[in-house]
Amino acid sequence: MKEFVFTSESVSEGHPDKVCDRISDSILDAFLAEDPFARVALETLATTNKVVLAGEVRGALTDAQMEDIAREAVRQIGYEQEGFHWKNLDVDVYVHSQSADIAMGVDSSSSKEEGAGDQGIMFGYACRETPELMPAPIQYAHRILHELADMRHNGLSILGPDAKSQISLLYHDNKPVKATSVVVSTQHAEGVTAEEIREIVRPIVLRTLPEGWMCDEKDFYVNPTGRFVIGGPDGDSGLTGRKIIVDTYGGMCPHGGGAFSGKDPTKVDRSAAYIARYLAKNIVASGIADKCTIQLSYAIGVAHPLSIYVDFGDHTRIDDAYEVAKKIGEIVDLTPKGIRTHLQLNRPIYTPTTAYGHFGRQPGSNGEFSWEKLDLVETLRSEFAHLLIHA
Repeated sequence: MKEFVFTSESVSEGHPDKVCDRISDSILDAFLAEDPFARVALETLATTNKVVLAGEVRGALTDAQMEDIAREAVRQIGYEQEGFHWKNLDVDVYVHSQSADIAMGVDSSSSKEEGAGDQGIMFGYACRETPELMPAPIQYAHRILHELADMRHNGLSILGPDAKSQISLLYHDNKPVKATSVVVSTQHAEGVTAEEIREIVRPIVLRTLPEGWMCDEKDFYVNPTGRFVIGGPDGDSGLTGRKIIVDTYGGMCPHGGGAFSGKDPTKVDRSAAYIARYLAKNIVASGIADKCTIQLSYAIGVAHPLSIYVDFGDHTRIDDAYEVAKKIGEIVDLTPKGIRTHLQLNRPIYTPTTAYGHFGRQPGSNGEFSWEKLDLVETLRSEFAHLLIHA
């Protein structure tokens, strides 16, 4: 389409589902800190003053330690309200040992390579809409909530932890040109008016969007119900992994369906999605294409991907995407072990991923967001120079 409107949403660290992601990945990080090769598949449910942990693990943490980590995660998010308080909530732990059948398929031995932990398809994506090589709607939606959270953590006590944003952008010739609507809802203290919240949110949105992109005032919605005091798991239950589109690309590209949080990096739902993003981002940064979608597929117990698919759409300067798909599996080892080694994923680096997106973030000094590095660009340029259309 020559012209269209595309919408993406984000949710804050205090959204019920994100509370659960935070707890699950905080516990995962604790397991990995004790043993880099721990196995964790941990789900969290949260509701009014209740957290339930379930799943299977292979590692050294006790139920009591997992409970303490869950409480600390809730405290750091900032929940000290009557219906959900880190100190008073009940924590039930139903975590057991990893299935021997799954372990048999994943563990390496003298006769076979380490296999994938499950079957599935994973996607990675990158484009030139933002400096982070992310789709603009989701990236701007994340930024608004991240700044709101920073203001709250820095003392703006009238704001609560639970918040959502949604941005609709007008595209012309496949490029975003302005916002057609902006929606921001944030939990707040009793007695605070919608207009007061609006005056806090408006400057953040103006700073976030490029100059001249702000929507008309009538299409700028802040706490449109007029009141948002009850929030978080007291207002709605939460589950780990229920915000997979928020976690990735805001719906701009396909999604395989697997969630990330609570899963150690032997699970290709997580690690293969990270390497797919890494490859797509480096391809776009190399100048081969302006957009890139990559799909990887795996079978449980099988080490190598069953398929590698690359799509540049109409935004490519290269002659043969299929040739790229064949080659990238030679450039980077796409077995589960190869992915973990290349991105150094067997580290406690996952808690920061649990809000404001797993992608489009800055690589951290402790190895966080290693899949966002652009260290493959020159290799890709050299490898595929002969396929460039202008060559």
